[in-house]
Amino acid sequence: MTATGPSGDELLRLLGALANPHRLRIVAALRAERAYVSQLARELGISRALLQLHLRKLEAAGLVSASLELSEDGKAMKFYEVNPFLVELSPGTIAAAAPTLTAPDTVDQGERP
Repeated sequence: MTATGPSGDELLRLLGALANPHRLRIVAALRAERAYVSQLARELGISRALLQLHLRKLEAAGLVSASLELSEDGKAMKFYEVNPFLVELSPGTIAAAAPTLTAPDTVDQGERP
């Protein structure tokens, strides 16, 4: 992100990561407190496999981060937490980001979970 805001590609990555109801619920849940995958999956009522796909997308966009910790019984647990972020979305932000977009034929157009 530049001092004036995200680049075009960063803005697309952020908006793409947030353009899913599951991912919005994940960010909302992690805003309250960090959580490990199984705990978060139970809280949101989705499978761990589906949750991990969404967490990867959020992590790739820089919206969440993960850390591995050992439980008292020695099991590795992956905890996720939301990273602080603020994105102003306005015509001006979009106009500033647009010239920095990667050429459309090189951008992945497919939506993934």
